Amino acid sequence: VASKTNDSAGDGTTTASVLAREIIKLGLLSVTSGANPVSIKKGIDKTVQRLVEELEKKARPIKGRDDIK
Repeated sequence: VASKTNDSAGDGTTTASVLAREIIKLGLLSVTSGANPVSIKKGIDKTVQRLVEELEKKARPIKGRDDIK
């Protein structure tokens, strides 16, 4: 099942790479425009924390193969 899911949906590495590239690109652009890099980092950290909280709210346990469909 895991192999089929990986074959059809991927493992997320491309998505993670694209997101990381954009975060870095926009962060550097903001810093060169005068933004405080520490403030940018704090903003990223807050956003990640909120995203994890939302994902945890939506997560549900998998009890068997039927839950994976």
